[in-house]
Amino acid sequence: MDRTEKHEFVASLASVFAETSMVVVTRNNGLTVADVTELRRKMRAEGVTFKVAKNRLANLALEGTQFDGIKPMLKGPTALAWSKDPVAAAKVAVEFAKTNEKFVVIGGALGSQTLDASGVKALAELPSLDTLRARFLGLLNTPATRIAAVVQAPAGNLARVFGAYSRKDEAA
Repeated sequence: MDRTEKHEFVASLASVFAETSMVVVTRNNGLTVADVTELRRKMRAEGVTFKVAKNRLANLALEGTQFDGIKPMLKGPTALAWSKDPVAAAKVAVEFAKTNEKFVVIGGALGSQTLDASGVKALAELPSLDTLRARFLGLLNTPATRIAAVVQAPAGNLARVFGAYSRKDEAA
């Protein structure tokens, strides 16, 4: 990389850090090309961006951002993962780390809150944003369904009583 490419890379990484809410720092010692390809495919499917960056350039991009606390984690062969959905990046990284011992989650940051590896794992256990939205909509729909059932119940009971009387009169 020449100087202009480095400046462009730092600027693009800084703009990403300004827009995203979650960054996961990983260490990938000895991953094969097939492993990295599989990891990138899984991350892309979840809307996560995964990038191997030189630590010095990543440190420059982190200057003045809310993720300044992850600088000490950038030592050795590291890679960064980020997404709009805060849980997605953590979830994919932790799931892949369970199946591949050469891929290790070091930590990350959720906004200005720096997380260690256990914090990222705890975040990965949370349901995704879409799942939470679905649960919330389910909670909103449940009272309306119950109200409709309660309102219809007296009419149904009356219909059953009238039906029973009519069957009683027919039998007599």
